[in-house]
Amino acid sequence: MAAQTSPLTDLRQAYAEGRRTTVDTVEQVLTELAREDDRNVWISTVPAAELRARAAELHGVRDRMDRLPLYGVPFAVKDNIDVAGLPTTAGCPEFAYLPERTAPVVRRLLDAGAILVGKTNLDQFATGLTGSRSPYGRVESVFGGGLVAGGSSSGSAVAVAAGSVTFALGTDTAGSGRVPAALNGIVGLKPTRGLLSTSGVVPACRSLDCVSIFTAEVTDAATVLAVARGVDTDDPWSRPLPAHLVEARDPATLRLGLPPAEQLDFFGDHGQADRYAHGLAGLTRAVAGVSPIDLVPLLEAGDLLYQGPWVAERLATLDDFLRAHPDALLPVTRTVLEGGRRFDAVDTFRALHRLQELRAWTDRLWEHVDVLVLPTIGTTFTLAEIAEEPIARNLVLGRYTQFVNLLDLAAVTVPNGSTADGRPASLTLIGPAFSDTTLSRLAAAITAPDRPAPVAAAAPAVGGSAVEPPVVAAEPTANGSAGAPATAGLVDEPALLVAVVGRHLTGESHNGELLERGAVLAGTAYTAPLYRLYRLPTPDGNGLPGLVRVSTTVRPGTGTSIEVELWRLPPTALGGLLGGVPAPLGLGWLRLADGREVLGFLCEAYATGPETEDISATGGWRAYRRTVASTTTGRTT
Repeated sequence: MAAQTSPLTDLRQAYAEGRRTTVDTVEQVLTELAREDDRNVWISTVPAAELRARAAELHGVRDRMDRLPLYGVPFAVKDNIDVAGLPTTAGCPEFAYLPERTAPVVRRLLDAGAILVGKTNLDQFATGLTGSRSPYGRVESVFGGGLVAGGSSSGSAVAVAAGSVTFALGTDTAGSGRVPAALNGIVGLKPTRGLLSTSGVVPACRSLDCVSIFTAEVTDAATVLAVARGVDTDDPWSRPLPAHLVEARDPATLRLGLPPAEQLDFFGDHGQADRYAHGLAGLTRAVAGVSPIDLVPLLEAGDLLYQGPWVAERLATLDDFLRAHPDALLPVTRTVLEGGRRFDAVDTFRALHRLQELRAWTDRLWEHVDVLVLPTIGTTFTLAEIAEEPIARNLVLGRYTQFVNLLDLAAVTVPNGSTADGRPASLTLIGPAFSDTTLSRLAAAITAPDRPAPVAAAAPAVGGSAVEPPVVAAEPTANGSAGAPATAGLVDEPALLVAVVGRHLTGESHNGELLERGAVLAGTAYTAPLYRLYRLPTPDGNGLPGLVRVSTTVRPGTGTSIEVELWRLPPTALGGLLGGVPAPLGLGWLRLADGREVLGFLCEAYATGPETEDISATGGWRAYRRTVASTTTGRTT
């Protein structure tokens, strides 16, 4: 199971040091693909000539690697996610179509420098947790022995576990981003619903679907999430990560919730039960405390997914196709979907009302604990065992996963060693919506205790300057004063990350407005290549910098990356800061090169008339000022 490509951070370092090129990576990927035709991992792959062209394109911009957080990183996507030029099959040849547009979540990864290798196998129409429900072949776990790979994102998980790619996208409705991770010994990150766009994704249950991420290490999954997330106006389910939840909490402050042993069922699998107990021993040492929780309401919510009207939601998407092509579906897939016909509107409202009651119960749960930890799966099955009871044993695999999206929760699955007979074990950390960064930090701490845990779901630092960890107020000194800079009365407030581009930069004329409000410099970064920087005329002649986002639809390719500073500001100080900002400037959401969206100073486009100077080519206000200083005399700087 040794990986054939390095984890993301190691790969980037090899590029930066000149030990590897994108051409080397693509040739290695092509060699690996040629060896894998018996794994049933791939449904389609990018032609070799196009992969080599992509490698050459990226090699040509290697001097800009610091602005491309996924530079040269090979990845795969599940074949229910659209990629222009490759067919989308959703695991059904008769359903296949050729999309004109690449799904936004994939486009973000490509724009960050990643290399798409191809589309992966799945349980047909993302209906199943086994990896055995595909006309393109059954997918076996990398652990061998006939063990199921898990589904429905089976191909994506195996592609990562086998080392063919560094990361892969799956989808998750009932556990399809977590069960395959568990059965292949890798990380499966299931974000809060809506953080990753589902535009261009063939729906399973539209109200529950998530795009998920598979990696070998938690830090890589957090990086991919940071790059891929963002609000998509074409996706009605899309929503942003609230600014005050971007930063992760310290694991040592977290309260862990554990169900009593009698509420957990390992289905006679003593090996999985032993590994769960072993994993808990390490996990509980990393947190502030442990409290018992009642698992029964969560399991009841999970039962609604396949025993309630959400099966009809699956049918709602595919009913026309199913009626027109009944023989195109595998018998087990058709049986599951046809089950949706037994529910009527009364059943639906009853289930919705009960689910709301269970959601309210779960919301109250987070008043007492911060993270739940469960086994991802209670036991494992072979392909032969699944074939004997395909539906009943599928439900067993989803026992501890299928309630998560129904209750609007986030989850991260991590490896937890192997059983005595060599089967993979895992844990899943579960938290409330938008706890993604905190879950990732805790997961990293317990899976790689000797490595620094990520403080936020952020990509590698760009622009040559690392972003510092969250500002933590110092303990009071003996005389009661704080030992670190902080505004009185704001010590316990979570800080907002604000990007500044001009006069609020360190050393500039308005920087004091930040300092007097208790702001702390967190580092420098670059914007995504979506902006233009203008020098607006001012009476004093010094000019006012204005950052404008350009339309990539109307003016494709006209944006560029601009240097900014990131400052951590107490939330209550934001209003005072904004009050001193003159029109046409204001605060809005600004996208960084690493994919994060932070508050930042933006300029309204109407202000960029003929009298304004486009200074984008300099890369930033400081660079522009240096250029002016070196070519003119007498101007105040």
